[in-house]
Amino acid sequence: MSQSTRRTFIKSAACAVAAPTIVPRSVFGANAPSNRINVGFIGLGNQSKVDLPAFLENDDVQVLAVCDVNTGSIGYRVPEDFLGREPGKQSVEAYYADKSHSGSYKGCAAYTDFREVLGRDDIDAVVIITPDHWHATMTIAAARAGKDIYCEKPLSLTVEDGKAMVKAVREHKRILQTGSQHRSNDNMRRGCELVRNGRIGDLERITAYIAENNFTGPGTSWMPMPVPKGFDYAMWLGPAPKAPYHEDRCLYKFRFIEEYSGGQTTNFGAHSLDLAQLGHGSELTGPLEFTDAGSEWPESGSLFTTATRVAFHARYADGVELICETRPPGFGARFEGSEGWVQVDSSGVHASPKSLLTSVIGPDEFHLPVAVPGKPVTRYDRVSPQHVRNFLDAVKSRQDPIEPVEVGHRTATICHLGNIAMKLKRKIKWDPESEQIIGDDEAAGMLKRPKREPWEI
Repeated sequence: MSQSTRRTFIKSAACAVAAPTIVPRSVFGANAPSNRINVGFIGLGNQSKVDLPAFLENDDVQVLAVCDVNTGSIGYRVPEDFLGREPGKQSVEAYYADKSHSGSYKGCAAYTDFREVLGRDDIDAVVIITPDHWHATMTIAAARAGKDIYCEKPLSLTVEDGKAMVKAVREHKRILQTGSQHRSNDNMRRGCELVRNGRIGDLERITAYIAENNFTGPGTSWMPMPVPKGFDYAMWLGPAPKAPYHEDRCLYKFRFIEEYSGGQTTNFGAHSLDLAQLGHGSELTGPLEFTDAGSEWPESGSLFTTATRVAFHARYADGVELICETRPPGFGARFEGSEGWVQVDSSGVHASPKSLLTSVIGPDEFHLPVAVPGKPVTRYDRVSPQHVRNFLDAVKSRQDPIEPVEVGHRTATICHLGNIAMKLKRKIKWDPESEQIIGDDEAAGMLKRPKREPWEI
């Protein structure tokens, strides 16, 4: 957004915010107020069910504010879930009330406009859990406002968005953690270390698994619907093109519409391709070419427009082949080498020969960063708290977290380039150094999308 617009809203928002509530020490343990990280949540949808508790359980965190364009409703991934701004506020206050043993707590503000959160001088960091089309605008505004950022995956909607996010975070000296939490799983780290240390010989092929679409949508027969009460649809659209409201356009199902997401390519690819990059050792670069391998797409005129079957191939400079496709187990990465294979997924580490599973990585060999040293976590359902703790430690140390902005950007870039190759049904040549598509103007034009005023970046 423009500097003048941002300054106007930041100033007005700051004036509208009351003084922070004084909270009893018993609520936050032994951490002095000066050592606590005050956090604001922007987006209280499906992923907030995981991220909000992961932040709240840390005694050195105080959640001061929540923000969502939805007052509260059902309609998310799980039918019975009632989520949004007011349910989020109630969750925060109920947690602190229980922790203080007082039975009451009223210290969490609720907003519809994220700029009011950024305008608060008492908030140190924000957690962005919005649809993908908002990530770049909000991240850049947060960096300019001096906030550290935990941004859910995929980091960006387009390659150019990601580049702008990297620039803003570094220019304003902010900490950003990409919410690809499986990088903080010690099983995943262990499997990738086996590959990086040559236990499967020369790496030849990587397969990244993508889950099937879990919703089908209304097809081509959809009709506009009235906007429900308590939902700020204009703000939900934000930088995206104007479009008539439909209940399957928003909340969880946004991810199946190209104006807001890259489909399961970016949803699960942000995990599986992230692990592929980690095991290959290419977190700050990427493949040189991308080719469609039989992807399938919805019928023209459908509300849902992202791929119904993901299938693309890519090739790195060292000759390693990358395959990304919709197939079981739906999440994970398999590394095949000249002397065996290693696979990491939600069930753990698998290998052939099996002796690899007990292979010791020596002190002089290559070791990947550990999210929280001394506290290994392999349980699939406890990885998010580990990833959050790594972010909080980075905020305090001012050192990069385990998935900094550049890494999240490069993983998202592979997802976006794969989508472009699948959409155009032809080979795309990519220069990872200049971050440009070579010799294809139509494909290069798909690296960015216009944003509606006043949300340009």
